[in-house]
Amino acid sequence: MTFRTLSRRSIALLLCSCALTPFAAQAQDTDPEFEAAETAAQADEEADEEAPRRQGTLEGLNAIVVTGTKTQNVENVQEVPLAVTAFNENTLEAYKIRDIQGLQFQAPNVSLDQIGTSRGTANFSIRGLGINSSIPSIDPTVGVFVDGVYLGINGGVVFDLFDLDSVEILRGPQGVLFGRNVTGGAVVINTGNPTEDFQGKFRAAVDGPLVDGGRGGANYTTSAVLSGPIIEDKLLFKVGAYYNNDEGYFTNLFDGSNHGQAETYILRGALEGRFGDLTIRAKADYFDSEGDGPSGQNRGLFERDTFDFSIDEPGFYDTEIWTGSLTVDWDLGPGTLTNIFGYRDYSARTRGDIDASPVFLFHSNTLSDQEQYSNELRYAVSTDRLDVTVGGFWFDQTLAYDEGRELPAVTSAEFFGGGRQDHEVIGVFANAEWEFIDDLSLLAGVRWNQETKDGAVTYILPRAPCSVVAGTCPTGTQPFDPATETDGFTDSVRFRNLSPRVGLQYEFANSQIYGSWSRGFRSGGYNFRVTSVPGFNAAFALTDTLFFDEEQVDTFEIGGKFQTYDGVFTLNVAGYVTKIKDMQREVNVADPGAGVVQNILNTADATISGFEAESTIRLSDSLVFNANVGIIDDQYDEILFDISGDGMIDQADFDLRIPRIPAVTWGIGVIHELFLGDSEIVTRVNYQYRDEFAFTDDNLGWIQDISSLEANVTWVTPLDGLSLSVYGRNLLDQVQAGGDTQLPFGGPLSTGVRQPFGNNPTAGTLSPLQRGRNIGIEAMFEF
Repeated sequence: MTFRTLSRRSIALLLCSCALTPFAAQAQDTDPEFEAAETAAQADEEADEEAPRRQGTLEGLNAIVVTGTKTQNVENVQEVPLAVTAFNENTLEAYKIRDIQGLQFQAPNVSLDQIGTSRGTANFSIRGLGINSSIPSIDPTVGVFVDGVYLGINGGVVFDLFDLDSVEILRGPQGVLFGRNVTGGAVVINTGNPTEDFQGKFRAAVDGPLVDGGRGGANYTTSAVLSGPIIEDKLLFKVGAYYNNDEGYFTNLFDGSNHGQAETYILRGALEGRFGDLTIRAKADYFDSEGDGPSGQNRGLFERDTFDFSIDEPGFYDTEIWTGSLTVDWDLGPGTLTNIFGYRDYSARTRGDIDASPVFLFHSNTLSDQEQYSNELRYAVSTDRLDVTVGGFWFDQTLAYDEGRELPAVTSAEFFGGGRQDHEVIGVFANAEWEFIDDLSLLAGVRWNQETKDGAVTYILPRAPCSVVAGTCPTGTQPFDPATETDGFTDSVRFRNLSPRVGLQYEFANSQIYGSWSRGFRSGGYNFRVTSVPGFNAAFALTDTLFFDEEQVDTFEIGGKFQTYDGVFTLNVAGYVTKIKDMQREVNVADPGAGVVQNILNTADATISGFEAESTIRLSDSLVFNANVGIIDDQYDEILFDISGDGMIDQADFDLRIPRIPAVTWGIGVIHELFLGDSEIVTRVNYQYRDEFAFTDDNLGWIQDISSLEANVTWVTPLDGLSLSVYGRNLLDQVQAGGDTQLPFGGPLSTGVRQPFGNNPTAGTLSPLQRGRNIGIEAMFEF
């Protein structure tokens, strides 16, 4: 089922002439010609000041700065020699972004999905580097950083967001500045800081499905933020609260009930002290959310282009997260010394109807418990010709995971098992940009990492009740003997590596071209979900290790960023070739004895190559057009494991598509501002297409293509600070699933037991559905 449609790629190539970054990424430069144009524009603006025209919404979307380069001074996105899509507070508001998943339809070659089996668990992929698992011991390819703090696991990432200052999506390996597990890229989230002036924002919204006959219930959201000085220019504060009550988007055909219900609370606080050259900022966040389990569609029972599903148990999730950060900035000598301390405590329980059918065949419980500490200390210096950043990083995490399985048609005994891991990372890094010739700069950086994982795994098998989290499950004896061991194992592994980056940047006429080579690593580790002891022992016999090895990624990239002096037109392009060594995959195999077996293996060496472009055109003072395009090709270079499952490594393996790689993504959008005397109407429409892609390595599981159409209309009323909006997401009502896990049951009912259908050896799927068409209204008041 390979998919290489030339016609779609040809269409995408035609869009390259107008491919676009978010319209907010318009630069301001110090070039004399640009200053002249800016002076003229300011003169025109001053001439218009006598008119009653208020400052337009679009004027708040002009300059985007990025923090992901970790230089002493923030940089404009157009000046950074790497592929990055950035959104400031005004842009996020214009796009009505409510969670990180909503940004995936704004950038090329980016998929920010959640896996769906465990609500809030990230399943991110950038440039074809991603994962397809909810196993907490699998490290991501796309690192997520909140206020400079790395989130150690994928759990609890794709939840509700509010009061954001900016979001940056950095594409390609970011190993020098961010360390491990950013081989695909990094998502940098900055929450709002305390403000010098007293201000507040209140928001209330309701949305839900709008289809013939209705589907599910309403979704209510409120939030409030208050910020200002405690002691003027010395001590500032910010507090915020968020509440969401989702009545459930879907209808469960089993009993006609709403499904997907959730209730979420967020409390947030921040204090900032300013003491001359020293700034100290503390932030704390409490998150609590609970609701239904996955809305799983079994595609052996229902058509994949429908929202139909029937499950006999709604399941649940219950997540609690505490996070905190302490950031210290000290202007010391010629540079700035920055220290970021972070803390996160994550706890989540889930129960899901995994067989996704109206018969009790395979249900599962999980319990995840994570606590992490981190600290980064860096010193950055910026001069006219040199930017240098040096620093060190420490990360410590304890992670424990329980999983229980119930398969009553197989055995009356419940499955118990999971894993525990102590995890430490230390690293040092240095990064520099040196303009050694006028307009020509050398880009160079390197990071040394040492990572240690001490793991203890209990096989998930029918056994007496036990808990890895509570420390009551057996983990085998040492030394490990696969011939006699039936409980599990304990082991320790250490990885050391260097992540370098070397490149050149040439700046000209308010534009730039750049080229670079960078290397990154994705962590190795242990599989917490061993359900097939023979399969695990077979892998052990091949590698003589109890862990899967780290993944090495080398990317060669060349790009350019072009813009006019007046900022009317921008065009950013990048082409890349990525070489992957020892690719990590979670190989899913349907199994009638365990439901599904998920082995984590180093399966292959591969090459991914691609092209992407973004741009904007300001057609007038009140109309901005934007578009983007991404094209990816992939191939296996060497096969290390029988991916196809036919019992041999042959051409059938090489012909498979690498999972999580849509061949084409492209999109276009427009935003328009209409002035009505003392009010204005802002209209935004955005369309994004993402090609289908394989979800499983054997290509039996696929995620269909999706055409996402979004629109919103905001009336900025004559009452100062009040705006009213109508918005719609997924207006074409496209069906999208978080996964396509293969299951051994899903055919027609026969005496209460699922039977295989046709020649498909896997019979059915667990495909957790995501929302279809969603229409809402919102009121916001700022003061």
